[in-house]
Amino acid sequence: MKLHFFSVKNIEDYRKNYNLSPEVSEMAKTSKARSPEEFDQEFFFDYVKRMVHVPQETYESRIWGNTGFPGLRLDFNFGLRLDIPEGNFRVRISDFDSGQIFFDKYISGGRLISAEQYFVRWHVEVFLDEEKIFSHTLNLEGQPVALMITIPPLGDVISFLPYLKEFKRIHRCNLSVYVDENFRELVKQLYPDINLINEIDFKTYATYYLLMLTTPFPLVPVDIRLMSMNRTGGMLLGINYLPPKAEFKPTKPPVINEPYVCIGVQAKSARKCWLYPSGWDIVVDYLKSLGYRVFCIDKNAKEENDNLTICKPEGAEDFTGNRPLLERANMLYHAQFFIGLGSGLSWLADAVNCPVVMIAGFSQDWCEFYTPYRVANRKVCNGCLNDIRVNYIYEFCPYHKDTQRALECQKKISPRMVIETIERLIVDKNLTPPALKNF
Repeated sequence: MKLHFFSVKNIEDYRKNYNLSPEVSEMAKTSKARSPEEFDQEFFFDYVKRMVHVPQETYESRIWGNTGFPGLRLDFNFGLRLDIPEGNFRVRISDFDSGQIFFDKYISGGRLISAEQYFVRWHVEVFLDEEKIFSHTLNLEGQPVALMITIPPLGDVISFLPYLKEFKRIHRCNLSVYVDENFRELVKQLYPDINLINEIDFKTYATYYLLMLTTPFPLVPVDIRLMSMNRTGGMLLGINYLPPKAEFKPTKPPVINEPYVCIGVQAKSARKCWLYPSGWDIVVDYLKSLGYRVFCIDKNAKEENDNLTICKPEGAEDFTGNRPLLERANMLYHAQFFIGLGSGLSWLADAVNCPVVMIAGFSQDWCEFYTPYRVANRKVCNGCLNDIRVNYIYEFCPYHKDTQRALECQKKISPRMVIETIERLIVDKNLTPPALKNF
């Protein structure tokens, strides 16, 4: 089957950004493309397949949508997919809302596929010998629609969740959602009316793939470093506001009958961790002096990456381990508050309405969800996660690697700054630490 990709953006916008991606640079070294146009097609085919995590045969899987014209078939299960028979066909594809034309060419035989996988209100027109034989505007109402969340980061998944229910409400579609097995129990508890499925069969009218990528390539409309993570799901699904969070209802009582605080000291990469020497030990000792039990709820008590070793604070009780997310959610729901990083456990705490003290200088204040208890030192180099001049994912401390200033965004946050934020939270939430109850 002959495949042809088209894009909603000017191809020159992609070509200017090819050099930002190490993967594309490597692909260029082995490419057999004889022209920029051939390389564009090669790039779209390889990049989209790898980022969406689908097998190659997905590109050629059957299109079930029947147009009424022999050989002409349409669906929206891997972006827009249009099978075109042999003949003098002209295809025009546009955005129904803006009227912007993305593709208007003669094409004979093969399959036309959009590089973009996010929500666009497509308008498709097909002409044969200049006579219009087919026209269709994407309309999800009453249709079977699937959303696919294949990415593993906990924070990314939780940031998408409020949009699932809202997407179903807006479009009145028959929505099914695929999520990794590790998230299913939690998603079912938060959104019991969402239909969870075990696989994508492409017999639906449309399928959307929710991803967070740090390059301005086809799978996201804009560079996500320029927007808050909790708005990314809306950007991908065409929802320009933040829906309300679900109300979490605990399934278990507190693990103890005493007031406790949860902490999370680990992150996917150690450069995101709080790196002030003995900072966690100082904060844990402070919390214990207030009479709180302190539970470390990371997956692992010790992590080694980025040439750094991050360990559970000695004074914190060990609740680490590969435990179900719903168990973690219950613990956080009953906790007085959570102290963590710009990482998944902070997102989980926020999802169950547990107050979050977030220690994060590597990103900007607007990057994650809003918390009035964020701790960052903006008097040193900071926020490179959201700096589009560099790529934080591929570069270890882009501006100060191998110098004494390396990772100062996470090293120069003092225990005093964290403790003062905790004290403010205690006052705001009208909490009485156990050690002060007799005063």
